[in-house]
Amino acid sequence: MPSTPRGPAPVSARADPKLTARAVRDRGSGGPPLAMVAVYDFTMARLFDEAGVDILLVGDSLGNAVQGLANTLGVTVEDICYHGRAVARAAARAHVVGDMPFMSFQVSPRQAMANAGRLVKEGLFESVKIEGGEEIAEHIRRITQAGIPVMGHVGLTPQKVLALGGFKVQGRGTEAAERVLADACAIADAGAYAIVLEAIPPDLAARITERVSVPTIGIGAGPSCGGQVLVSTDLLGMSRGHAPRFVRRFADLGDAIVRAAEQYVADVRAGRFPSEEHTYEANRSTDA
Repeated sequence: MPSTPRGPAPVSARADPKLTARAVRDRGSGGPPLAMVAVYDFTMARLFDEAGVDILLVGDSLGNAVQGLANTLGVTVEDICYHGRAVARAAARAHVVGDMPFMSFQVSPRQAMANAGRLVKEGLFESVKIEGGEEIAEHIRRITQAGIPVMGHVGLTPQKVLALGGFKVQGRGTEAAERVLADACAIADAGAYAIVLEAIPPDLAARITERVSVPTIGIGAGPSCGGQVLVSTDLLGMSRGHAPRFVRRFADLGDAIVRAAEQYVADVRAGRFPSEEHTYEANRSTDA
């Protein structure tokens, strides 16, 4: 008989207070490094929250990980909000942040503020993440003035993949490094409570982390950041095909899932499932 469903998280996880954007920002002044994971559904969010992950990101990477797209450009505000509601229901302790997808903020600060509001109201997010540097500083300023915390994202910004000519390391060379540094400083000054640094040299990430007053969260940016982020399907070894250099697989669940499914198929075809223990007696009242 199946076990009784549990609540959003065990008592041990609920013992810790909910992590807010302010608490995340305060971790930048000497707290332990932040662990952030990109997740897209209730079940995965509940498990990572139970494990003590600090921040759950509903990233536009769902275009790759969930929708099977080649990049993130087709993801919509509605997509982010749908997955956000599922993740928010599971997050007893972790802070929940949602990506602002391509063309949801680029047109103007006013558009950015309106769509950030949608993510909070419709997606149940506690903050939003926005890609870009100096060119979107005013957008961040307006969103934060409206009372919505903003996480920044500089370096490799996947929404600019067409202009960048692919997913390429950024900040190599003096001029490029100074540009990324200036971007990070601009969005920190505009009010971002944390900044993702993606695919930049570790020495540059260390300089940015030292310069800005908010936590940096690295993905392919080396160990000097104030935290790290990985996509859940990469972390768990569920992704197929090429994996970026910065990915570490902490488990091989993809192969385990295939083996389990193969066993299920074999047992169904051989008549080994369902067995007597998986069926109900006609003259006995039991719960499902």
